[in-house]
Amino acid sequence: MWNEFRQFIMRGNVLDLAVGVIIGGAFGKIVSSLVNDLLMPLLGLLLGKIDLSAMSYVSGETVIKYGSFLQSIIDFLIISFSIFVFIYILNSRKRKAEKEKEREKAEQPPVRTSEEVLLEEIRDLLKDSVEK
Repeated sequence: MWNEFRQFIMRGNVLDLAVGVIIGGAFGKIVSSLVNDLLMPLLGLLLGKIDLSAMSYVSGETVIKYGSFLQSIIDFLIISFSIFVFIYILNSRKRKAEKEKEREKAEQPPVRTSEEVLLEEIRDLLKDSVEK
C-alpha cells in the first residue's frame, strides 16, 4: 500500500496540482492585498470615502455584514480577471510560438525517404529506356 501511495504522489499530475494550489494561494494573497490596500481605498475616495467592508445592517442583535460580502465579490472578480489575463498572455505566446514552428516547418523542404529516391531513379531509368 505504501508503494502505491508513493507512486500516486510522484505522478506528474499530482505534483503539478500541488504546485498550482500553492502558487494560486500566494497569488490570491497578492491580489487580495491589491484589492484591500490599493483599489478599495481608491474606490472609497472616488465614492466619497465609503468603506465597503464596514457596511452592515443591524436588526436587534443581528448584524448582517453585506459590505464584507460585497468586498469578497470584488476580490473574486479581480482575482478571476487577473488569472484570466495571465492565462490569456501565456496562451497567446504559446500560439505565437506554435505558428513560428509551423512556419519554419513549412519553409523546410520535405525529407525524401530512401524508397522515394529509389522510385525516382527507377522512373528516370524507365523514361530513358522509353525515349531510346
